[in-house]
Amino acid sequence: MIERHRAALDAAAGAPMLAQVRGWSAVNSGSRNLEGLAAMAGMLADAFAILPGDVRLIDAVPGEAIDGGGQAQPLAFGRNLHVRVRADAPVQLVLTGHMDTVYAADHPFQTLTDLEGGALINGPGVADMKGGIALMLAALAGLETSPLAARIGYEVVINSDEEIGSPGSAALIAAAARGKLAALTYEPSALPDGTLAGARPGSGNFSMVVTGRSAHAGRNPEDGRNAIVAAGDLALRLARARRAGLAINPARIDGGGPNNMVPDRAVLRVNLRPALPEDEAAARTLIDELARAVAAEHDVSIHVHGGFGRPPKPIDAHAAKLFALVEDSAARLGRPIGHRASGGVCDGNNIAACGVPVVDTMGARGGAIHSPDEYLIVESLPERAMLSTLVMLRLAEEGL
Repeated sequence: MIERHRAALDAAAGAPMLAQVRGWSAVNSGSRNLEGLAAMAGMLADAFAILPGDVRLIDAVPGEAIDGGGQAQPLAFGRNLHVRVRADAPVQLVLTGHMDTVYAADHPFQTLTDLEGGALINGPGVADMKGGIALMLAALAGLETSPLAARIGYEVVINSDEEIGSPGSAALIAAAARGKLAALTYEPSALPDGTLAGARPGSGNFSMVVTGRSAHAGRNPEDGRNAIVAAGDLALRLARARRAGLAINPARIDGGGPNNMVPDRAVLRVNLRPALPEDEAAARTLIDELARAVAAEHDVSIHVHGGFGRPPKPIDAHAAKLFALVEDSAARLGRPIGHRASGGVCDGNNIAACGVPVVDTMGARGGAIHSPDEYLIVESLPERAMLSTLVMLRLAEEGL
């Protein structure tokens, strides 16, 4: 099998991935850095123009965020890259990645450093996931050299807001995923040895706006309704409700004021991670019930803003077949890998919720992501590019 596809695999491995990673990682594209994201989107559009399809930059859906005073504020996101190739081919795939990083424009981690004689690169986004984007493009370029390419159509979405939950691109991803045989997403491997992430929990982010009543802390505190105390009570009740299958993290309380004033406004920020769809349903009920109970007990009002942007991603029978194909392909290429459950979430969650099997850690090997120690294992670029090319060619030949 490998020899039959040798030319396509060699084409993938020979793509200029390392140079692309260096160039792309030199551009700060933090999720809130719209100028940097615009520059990154332009560079990616130019790079993906080598593919025989339509390349577009698509505006994100605008969003909103709750500020420290409990007010909704408009929120803009960067544009998203969309590529469409052979929409009428019999085998249809979707490939996704993200151009944004967790490093803001003013973050001190902005430069690349070669380590271990060039075997590793330390730099912002090198693994998560500019390395993944480079090897995705290399894999598609390799695919295009194969006679089997005519059987495969695909959509590519590289979004600008994955690190903040994909609020402006979720609809684009869902539309691209709809009706596809399978999906490949280019998050870095779960472990430096190439292990894939398997089942993932869902994730929901909520801002709970508590409105009380101000009063003088010394003269008439009984006339006040302390929003900070109510928010703290709600945070404790949520923390105590954590259980197997539902992680709950009260993360922050905004609000308050002078020490001699009963605070009338607070905002509680909470993240919840349900393991299964039924856990998500239970979490929604829990939030509503606790908010009502705390509001009644403290005589305050509580407005819950937010939702579950990442549905749970268990591995069903179709996903298990795709994992088996990917793992068998890796073994045939001489680097066996497996998969394990992960506590993290990504756009793979959203794709799986569309009923499409997805392996969402097809990207580079590396580690220490989301930290100034982030690194990319350079040899993983050709290695994982060949893996993706082989997987797509096998899907063209064998299906699932």
